[in-house]
Amino acid sequence: MLEIPASSEPHSFDPPPEAAAFYADSLKLLGSWDIPYLLSGTYALTCHTGVVRPTKDIDVFCKPGDAPRLLARFKEEGYEVSVEDERWIAKVWSGKNFFDVIFNMSSASIPITDAWFSEVFTAEVYGTQVRITPPTEFIVSKAFIQDRYRYDGADIAHTILRMHDRIDWHRLLSLMELHWEVLLLHVLNFRFIYPTEREAIPRWLFDTLIERIRAQAELPPAEVRICRGRLFSPRDYVIDISEWGFADLVGKGLDEKHERHV
Repeated sequence: MLEIPASSEPHSFDPPPEAAAFYADSLKLLGSWDIPYLLSGTYALTCHTGVVRPTKDIDVFCKPGDAPRLLARFKEEGYEVSVEDERWIAKVWSGKNFFDVIFNMSSASIPITDAWFSEVFTAEVYGTQVRITPPTEFIVSKAFIQDRYRYDGADIAHTILRMHDRIDWHRLLSLMELHWEVLLLHVLNFRFIYPTEREAIPRWLFDTLIERIRAQAELPPAEVRICRGRLFSPRDYVIDISEWGFADLVGKGLDEKHERHV
């Protein structure tokens, strides 16, 4: 168990009083129920790296099987709930204020499981002691956020820099197995940003990923033309699906009105 030092506790913004009261009450309720959850997003970033920045809401991670129970409990408490995408995200509302309930990554291929709760990182947020997403899983939660409006690669680089000795690298590779090339992108990104800190990433991981690239280069092109770009940005790669004939790996609708990333 790691207790985040008080000097690293999140203090990244001063929200409007009604929002702060909503978040404080929500975390108090979550702490009183028997539903495991993790606080992620900017709060986890601050705890793991010391980086402080404004945030508009809180991100609550839970297992897919627990999401309906969690939402039902908030509804019983008088809050409004909505399911934005049944594959990975819902919301709890109080007027115009909300927080996200996330139970899968936006790629819809990496659900939150019991293993996400195997390590304990804690911090006090709005007066409640909460569990924070561990650094290994935090990297996974940020890996696919790459579009014209938001890119979270810096969060991953800072987490590796500050927490590399607490990252479970074998587990990280296992979680990213289906999208190992995305992990390689972030490994190379870190090596470029911090050339003197390259040893922070285990050499075996770098060699494993490079070996995969070499083996892949010897294979013929796949017969089905797919575009995986919408794993990164649902909006930026719509034309590939709607006009250029690529299959959509994500399977999201082409209506951009409600599309977003964590």
